[in-house]
Amino acid sequence: MGRLAEQISAFCAYLETERNVSPHTLAAYRRDLEQLAAFAAKERGDDVSAGEVDHLLLRRYLALLGKTAKKSSIGRKLAAVRTFFRFLLRRGEIDKNPAELTATPKREQRLPFHLDIDQATALMEAPTADEKYVLRDRAILELLYSSGLRVSELTGLDIGDLDLSGGMVRVMGKGGKERIVPVGSRAIQAIREYLAQRGELAGSGAIFLNTRGQRINRRSVTRIVDTHVLRVAAFKHISPHTLRHTFATHMLEGGADLRAIQELLGHASLSTTQKYTHVGIDRLMEVYDKAHPKAKSPG
Repeated sequence: MGRLAEQISAFCAYLETERNVSPHTLAAYRRDLEQLAAFAAKERGDDVSAGEVDHLLLRRYLALLGKTAKKSSIGRKLAAVRTFFRFLLRRGEIDKNPAELTATPKREQRLPFHLDIDQATALMEAPTADEKYVLRDRAILELLYSSGLRVSELTGLDIGDLDLSGGMVRVMGKGGKERIVPVGSRAIQAIREYLAQRGELAGSGAIFLNTRGQRINRRSVTRIVDTHVLRVAAFKHISPHTLRHTFATHMLEGGADLRAIQELLGHASLSTTQKYTHVGIDRLMEVYDKAHPKAKSPG
């Protein structure tokens, strides 16, 4: 193992033990940094260390990525590299952070796809009574839409996290941050029906189980969403995360404060939540036209 590879391993160990990042985030950091290490080894040799990586090498690396990768992907990789070099700088293993001199490529302005209310309603009703897992699937769909959970948050839920009488669920978000999220009445009813079918109204086990009686995983939830989306011909392919976007969009259109949506989604930064503000433009224009005395031309 080369010196740079050892430094990457030490950084990943730090992320896992001290920063408590999710396995998905850890894998992404490791993958991005190992890609840089492979490029640096070709440029400077197998024994290259982080101290030999300068901003010129990084610029060549980003130029290579630019031939095939999207700007958003390049930006994410560069962010991982910056964080890695900051870690080494604090440890005294390098004298400066070469990534600080490298500009982040301007990201494409891509708006999150969301369902309208009719489409969301149709998807909630897609599971039919003749299916073996109809109650589970309906409860999953309703909870994703009702509370805007990430898939990893939903699969990690235990029975003890639910307060159905109070209409709340305790969620463990990114970085081990806990938050309390309201659950709508439709989702509460769907969850009650599903748990009654399971016959496990108490205990500390996982809420949502797969066909083998084990905790359901991300891939299974994606497959459930795909299965029911196919029944509504108007839909294009969507992911479980689309229901999170839909939740945020409908909350904003219903008049919810952006800060409140930030708290509900568990976003660390308000800037992450602000991508949903485009959705309310038509509604805002309608309100403006009705409310502002100078909005309409005299006629």
